[in-house]
Amino acid sequence: MVEDGVAIMTLVVPGSSKPGFEGLHGDRVKLRVAAPPERGRANAEAEKLMSSLLGRKATLARGIKGRKKVFVVAGTDVETVRRKLNV
Repeated sequence: MVEDGVAIMTLVVPGSSKPGFEGLHGDRVKLRVAAPPERGRANAEAEKLMSSLLGRKATLARGIKGRKKVFVVAGTDVETVRRKLNV
């Protein structure tokens, strides 16, 4: 939890031929993005995908260079996130 929102731990797989939400991978939400991990392109696509899935702005908070990332989504709660992601 973060103040007035939720932190979501993710595993982002760049360069995927089948982008989208993959479900859970351990305790992380697994996302596949088509963009390569160059010049922040995969990060931008992951932010866009997470925002689209949740219907709210998702901001990359940690993990700019790695596959393990944390997104912060303001104005929501854990139960709403679970319901929207069906996890």
